[in-house]
Amino acid sequence: MAGTSLLTLIDDIATILDDVSVMTKVAAKKTAGVLGDDLALNAQQVTGVNADRELPVVWAVAKGSMVNKLILVPLALIISALLPWAITPLLVLGGLFLCFEGVEKLFHKWFHITAAQAHSPQHKIGDDEHNTLKMHEKEKIKGAIRTDFVLSAEIIVITLGTVASAGFSQQVAVLISIAAIMTVGVYGLVAGIVKLDDGGIYLTKCKGGGMTAKFKRQLGLMILGFAPYMMRSLSIVGTAAMFLVGGGILAHGSPTLHQLIERASNSLSGGFLQAITPGLLNGLLGIAAGIATLTFALATKKLLAQFKTK
Repeated sequence: MAGTSLLTLIDDIATILDDVSVMTKVAAKKTAGVLGDDLALNAQQVTGVNADRELPVVWAVAKGSMVNKLILVPLALIISALLPWAITPLLVLGGLFLCFEGVEKLFHKWFHITAAQAHSPQHKIGDDEHNTLKMHEKEKIKGAIRTDFVLSAEIIVITLGTVASAGFSQQVAVLISIAAIMTVGVYGLVAGIVKLDDGGIYLTKCKGGGMTAKFKRQLGLMILGFAPYMMRSLSIVGTAAMFLVGGGILAHGSPTLHQLIERASNSLSGGFLQAITPGLLNGLLGIAAGIATLTFALATKKLLAQFKTK
């Protein structure tokens, strides 16, 4: 009897694990688009630090991402059970934050770079330079973790929607699986991207006169030539992803906007243009929302400063 019960238990566990595996695959497919944006954003966020600090920075962001998931998974389950109506407004706030960050980044790049160059000394040495680099690194890490929080929240909500009809234990298992796969996969790839040039250098140092050694050296040179362009493109792709994801969240949060974008897309004849129209409109919506949010933030900051001076 005990043996039969044990076999039944094992069979039940195997069935649950099989169901979890299937649901995890389905959830992974549905979140693939956001994961792609997550990868581009996080790779872009950790660029610009010293070469010897790249992996420690990626590791610091990955740890922050793990903490985000530890907060978000139980929080999503609680909100889904007690306050399901709050999920969309919270996601919309996250979308607005992404749009705000994207516009703020462009604002500082275009309007503050000249002032920063004019007021900064030509040469920084010693402790001042070291402290500046440490502050820059900390800001990069904080920014990447903040962005990861919003993207992780969206992925977890999408996953939760995929397994809404499943039992509680299966929901937990799928959410944990997606969170783990997302963190390890994304930050493993980010680490590979930021150290791509080191891999190229390693290949160029391969010794020998054989075909394999020559191929490795040639491949290393190609990687070294390609890596700088890739890293520059990540800055553009990462910023664009902020608007695409943020605008997409805002559009899905408003049935009216979502329907307008769908109608605009469907009004076009099939093909490439119809496929890219939703993304373009989401991006434009993200830029508009970011400009509005930044304008409001700057106006509020100015107003508060005036009150303080009185």
